[in-house]
Amino acid sequence: MRLNYKTIGHFFGLLLLCNGVFILTAGLVGFGFGDATTPMLLSSASIVLGLGIIAMLVTKNHSREMGRRDGYIVVALGWIVMAISGALPYVMTGVIPEFTNAFFETVSGYTTTGATILTDIESVPKGVLFWRSLTHWIGGMGIIVLAIAILPLLGIGGMQLFTAEAPGLSSDKLHPRITDTAKRLWFIYVGLTLAETLLLNWAGMPFFDAINHAMATVSTGGFSTKNSSLMFYNHLPMVQYIVMLFMLIAGSNFVLTYFAIKGKWKKIWGDEEFILYIKFIAIFTLVTASIIYLKSDFLVPNDAFPMVYGIYEADFRHSMFQVLSVITTTGFVTADFTSWTPFLTVLFFGLMFLGGSSGSTSGGIKVVRHLVTIRNGFLEFKRALHPNAVLPVRFNKKIISETIVFNVLAFFILYMLSFIIGALVLSAIGLDFVSALGVSASSLGNIGPALGNFSPVDTFESMPALGKWWCSFLMLIGRLELFTVLILFTPFFWRNR
Repeated sequence: MRLNYKTIGHFFGLLLLCNGVFILTAGLVGFGFGDATTPMLLSSASIVLGLGIIAMLVTKNHSREMGRRDGYIVVALGWIVMAISGALPYVMTGVIPEFTNAFFETVSGYTTTGATILTDIESVPKGVLFWRSLTHWIGGMGIIVLAIAILPLLGIGGMQLFTAEAPGLSSDKLHPRITDTAKRLWFIYVGLTLAETLLLNWAGMPFFDAINHAMATVSTGGFSTKNSSLMFYNHLPMVQYIVMLFMLIAGSNFVLTYFAIKGKWKKIWGDEEFILYIKFIAIFTLVTASIIYLKSDFLVPNDAFPMVYGIYEADFRHSMFQVLSVITTTGFVTADFTSWTPFLTVLFFGLMFLGGSSGSTSGGIKVVRHLVTIRNGFLEFKRALHPNAVLPVRFNKKIISETIVFNVLAFFILYMLSFIIGALVLSAIGLDFVSALGVSASSLGNIGPALGNFSPVDTFESMPALGKWWCSFLMLIGRLELFTVLILFTPFFWRNR
């Protein structure tokens, strides 16, 4: 089957139109704050909107059919189209004049990684800061899913795109029609964003900071409006607890969030991935808190209740916040976990490979893949003793087909190979051993904070230009779960059949 180039081009035009509208929104926010960069933001929006209109007009006679190959190209290259056009506001406003840096910042936003090259975030105009957070918010649920809700107007089915955008093991759907599924996901997404914004504002965070941090939390992105991230609000514990709650929700399967809204709690507590996800967070929080408590120089002093306050601050809030931040791949910072102990540095490095739940906005390998791999590993021991026994892998009391198990194992192998190759390339570019490992794991898992010279309290500004392009590639394949992008590099994908 030949590629439908006009259909692909028409979809790219639609993506540019959506991006242009979001940039226009950021321009209006800048206008409200009286930013001097507002005219350039509005000019950027006009250019992107113009390109989108031209693309849609040129391809108006597109085919109404979209095949699986078309879907993969739209998803993979669509993100690149979004990143290139999304870098325009940074370049035109002069906030990030170099295109390499602007592209890196934009890819980091859309892939909800949260790695930044900005060294003085608080000096950035409000309109540009809002655009920066919007890139997180757009990428969190996926601009592709948003477009799926619009595709019926163009006479194009969206199932192929949803399959490429959000692969997973669960067969649960919010609605039989994929477009209605996308709409319901977006309603939940918008609702969570508004709820967190209001709660953060109530807890003492200024409204502008609240909406920006809400967009970054729900998308599990991590861009902050403060140079020190959420460490800036260490004096407001309630702010950080609210962020923790929404990181927990954002790292969970959004289908379960829908069930929670509908009051179907049995489905939630009967989901094995969710239970393991909660157990991981609890166990690693306890381990981290115990070690921090034993390292007494980290305890925060208090004149009235020195020991109680110290335990409260060090052992619970910072520990749980950083565990949640890394597991959900959000990347917010309340403390530099690489300065705690060598053991905890290694532990958090390991957490970079964990990831949140499938069907969430988080990155990483995902808990369900770990669960399937571990269960299959134990069954291999039984199969060695009982070679004739039929021992299928089960998930949520259902048998998983061998095809899915092989897919999970292939993903693991491909993920680890990508990590190793990523670290090798970064070391060849000039990064030291620890930094290369940390940046590769962080970029591929869409986490943000890394190790070495790119720790949670550092930026990626010192990264060589080639390294930024390579990290952008790692962020992209990590966000689209490897297969969607890497399949484009196989020769058989391009053969006309």
